[in-house]
Amino acid sequence: MKKVLITGITGRSGMCFAEILQNEAETEFEYIAVVRSEEKANELSVFPKITPIIGDLTDEAFLADATKGIDTVFHIAGIKMSVSLTKAAIENHVRRIILVHTTGIYSKFKAASEEYLEIEKNVFAMLSESETCFTVLRPTMIYGNLKDPNMSKFIKMVDKLRIFPVVDKGTFALQPVNIRDLGQAYYQVLTNEESTKNKLYDLSGGTAIDLIDILKLISRLLGKKTVFVSVPSPLAYFAAKTLYMISLKKIDYRERVQRLTEPRAYGHEEAAKEFGYCPMPFYEGIKTEVEEYKRNE
Repeated sequence: MKKVLITGITGRSGMCFAEILQNEAETEFEYIAVVRSEEKANELSVFPKITPIIGDLTDEAFLADATKGIDTVFHIAGIKMSVSLTKAAIENHVRRIILVHTTGIYSKFKAASEEYLEIEKNVFAMLSESETCFTVLRPTMIYGNLKDPNMSKFIKMVDKLRIFPVVDKGTFALQPVNIRDLGQAYYQVLTNEESTKNKLYDLSGGTAIDLIDILKLISRLLGKKTVFVSVPSPLAYFAAKTLYMISLKKIDYRERVQRLTEPRAYGHEEAAKEFGYCPMPFYEGIKTEVEEYKRNE
């Protein structure tokens, strides 16, 4: 059987991936998952098809040992670990590596996008001189349960605030992707090697929707009457900059404010064509998350 080493499987989309792996029929793969602690390993006890190993992805010696005898590395744990993991995989002659990165690489404001670009440059340079094939997946804004750092915050804010400020009317498009769709996409890529070999894919949600319409939809699903007030972006940035200064540079929302005016909708036509990617409409995903929020309140 082909051994698959998975990182980040106890994360949001990773757990959806784990459910699919556990429920699949006969398989040619053996799954090994890197986790940070015994507690995380215990979370995988409900998935007996997946064998956890405890280790630190920043430890090069651990990576060198963990990638020995591995056929495929499936890296979900974050782009910042991609260089060291790719290096270890190549040195151990891993045949295939699948990397989950981010569409944040496209941002014209995000300071980290420069770091993301440099990481991918280094990864591709190493891969170009090796026999390891690759697939890079770039999800958009991820949502899907109350642990997500994106829509869950909007839900809480809309629930608590009767007057809700939005920058420049909130008329820019987002295309959030649900964790369940990502879990399915991971499995589709894993099992469709030939059509996805040495390619990059944006993984967006099924619906492009303006921020203001997202907020209004959440308000309606919560049964709230929210008044949305537009704040000009220069004023919003000035407020963020002032907070940054008076907090002695400890609270920095400057870049977040800038990105609130940046469209972040990306198509997924190639993924649909080449491995059958078919994400759910945004309404379906956010309705489920709002219902989870209401049950937990």
